[in-house]
Amino acid sequence: MLAVLRREMSNYFTSPIGYIFLAVFYFFSGNFFTSVLAYNSTDITNVFSSLFTVLIFIIPLLTMRSMSEEKKQKTDQLLLTSPVKLGGLVFGKFLAAFFMYCIALAITVIYSIVLAAFEAPEWSIVIGNIFGALLLGAALIAVGVFISSLTENQLIAAIGSFAVMMFIMLIDNFASLIPERLSFLSTFLTSISFMTRYSDFVSGILNFANVLFFLSVAVIFNFLTVRVLEKKRWS
Repeated sequence: MLAVLRREMSNYFTSPIGYIFLAVFYFFSGNFFTSVLAYNSTDITNVFSSLFTVLIFIIPLLTMRSMSEEKKQKTDQLLLTSPVKLGGLVFGKFLAAFFMYCIALAITVIYSIVLAAFEAPEWSIVIGNIFGALLLGAALIAVGVFISSLTENQLIAAIGSFAVMMFIMLIDNFASLIPERLSFLSTFLTSISFMTRYSDFVSGILNFANVLFFLSVAVIFNFLTVRVLEKKRWS
């Protein structure tokens, strides 16, 4: 797993993808933070709530080549026949993307320190927001890696991930359109809404059900990715 992790981290910095991801993240988060300063506020929650939409667009860029590139270069055959466990392979790729995400998210710590120079923010809320953003990122990255494992075309992987994540973002809207006689379906959609659960973190609410939800999504989609590779190994 460590070998896979090192190789993937190296790939992010020897290709434009890692730099593009970081640049786009820093650009938008910087703009959101500037608006906070413009209103002479120390409330950084708007930065985190706005990042949800940005992540829907840029995480597919981060994950699109994680598995599809191996298929395109035919190096997946070497990995599938090597003594490396498939779980370690998938987790190594997932962690590499997640570490890149952590590098990007670290800028929010700097924003918090800048705000503290003017007036001490509520650190419990800041930490809760960062923790929620980490969980959200882990779940979305696991989804993206899974979709990447289904195709050898990076563009299709990116578009597929974006489509799924766009659906995730719009779940609340779909739930509101469901007629009252199907309220059970509306309740179900609301219960799996990433935005609703993430909003609790943004509001400073630490709900362990939400923590478990995002962790479960990450585990389930990594597990599904392993199953996809296992099927290919035995085919």
